[in-house]
Amino acid sequence: MSLLVVGSVAFDALETPFGKVDRTLGGAATYFSVAASFFTHVNLVGVVGDDFTRKDENIFEGRRIDISGLERAAGKTFFWAGRYGIDPNDRVTLATELNVFSTFRPRLPERFRSSRHIFLANIDPTLQRSVLEQVHGRPHLVGLDTMNYWIEKTPAELRYILRHTHVLMINDAETRMLANEHNLLRAARHIFSLGPRTLVIKRGEHGALMVHQDGVFSVPALPLEEAGSQIRLF
Repeated sequence: MSLLVVGSVAFDALETPFGKVDRTLGGAATYFSVAASFFTHVNLVGVVGDDFTRKDENIFEGRRIDISGLERAAGKTFFWAGRYGIDPNDRVTLATELNVFSTFRPRLPERFRSSRHIFLANIDPTLQRSVLEQVHGRPHLVGLDTMNYWIEKTPAELRYILRHTHVLMINDAETRMLANEHNLLRAARHIFSLGPRTLVIKRGEHGALMVHQDGVFSVPALPLEEAGSQIRLF
């Protein structure tokens, strides 16, 4: 089985009370591809600028990730800068520079068009729709990520793509915003009426909540003293 992933490959600048980095690899498709490659083969479609170096590309090497669908365009790679507070769920966007992503129109290589398992990472719903229109036949599973910007700015386009989505992955604030409902379970029930059969609610340091029409499954996040450190159980 292979998994088609379409979305952003980017650079981020991050600020927290504990440190700052001016340039690090980011992008929804980047992190999803790396994580998914531990479990299956991934076909990645995205776009980067001419500032995306061979060293940057190394994150995909040695993994089960086919980047033949990663386009290169003249200009700079998508860039996002944000500031996080003590609560990591609280963030402020400082800059969003679409750069080459502003004219990105996903073009699936022919061998990707028979994909049956697809993840549409966080991009404009019209682009997510164009990906499904390039796929031959009906996929077995379509997962989708979106954010508050698309929920607010492109509600009609988002609702269209949700009708063709099996699994929706958004955070708790976006869940409440999309459903206009504070209680997460009632919000999930409303979202099911829009198309998805399963809702995965990302809750940051509190883990994740998966809601299905048949039940609920909650996964806590394990606390760490330092990022990358090992867990010691007492």
